[in-house]
Amino acid sequence: MPAITLRVLFFGAARDAVGSEQIELSCAENCTAGEALTRLLSDHPELTRFGSSLLLAVNQEYANRDRVLRDGDELALFPPVSGGSGSAGILPASNENKDFFELTSNPIDVGAIARRVVLPQCGATVTLDGYAREYTRQGTKARRTLYLVYEAYEPMALSEMKRLGAQAHEQFDIAHIGIVHRTGRLEIGETSVVISVSAPHRRAAFAACEWAIRELKRTVPIWKKEVFEDGEVWVQSEPPAVAGG
Repeated sequence: MPAITLRVLFFGAARDAVGSEQIELSCAENCTAGEALTRLLSDHPELTRFGSSLLLAVNQEYANRDRVLRDGDELALFPPVSGGSGSAGILPASNENKDFFELTSNPIDVGAIARRVVLPQCGATVTLDGYAREYTRQGTKARRTLYLVYEAYEPMALSEMKRLGAQAHEQFDIAHIGIVHRTGRLEIGETSVVISVSAPHRRAAFAACEWAIRELKRTVPIWKKEVFEDGEVWVQSEPPAVAGG
């Protein structure tokens, strides 16, 4: 039976479980993403601990399990994105109206990011500065965090950020939106993400900024590892809905 070869990528806790960032997988022609996943779970039983929460992406887009795969496809396997809250320099994915969506491994200048969306016709700019906190509450106890590590599926993360930007313009009366997210190791107090929104009126800017951070944590493939004095853990959110998944 003819076979196809897939490039399989692992991220976050799934990569730790497999012990590899990527592998090649041979499947029957016209196999589905679900069939490929079944093979991967058989070959790497340590992935079964994630249960049904594992997400699939094909060629940098979320995919349901009946998606038919083609030779040379890139299949990414990962747990839900961080919900918490790389590369050198900045990787931009900008659009025509001067919105910006970037990943960087360098420290973020929050003020500089905010000024990039200030326009004469706008009456307000709302900026969210998300930064690494020292204590994480687990039940009734607070656990001290030493530092954080952020990891991104970079091309897909930029694509998802740009999609969120387009949706923000559809849902809110805003002029511009910019999102910059840090990757790599962050010390306590360092900024991990900045979202800046400008609008003619402040109500829309506040609403769009709050919506954007919620959706970013839910759908953009960025993972956060918290490193404690006595261990470490990947933070996960509820997985995004994938049609037909």
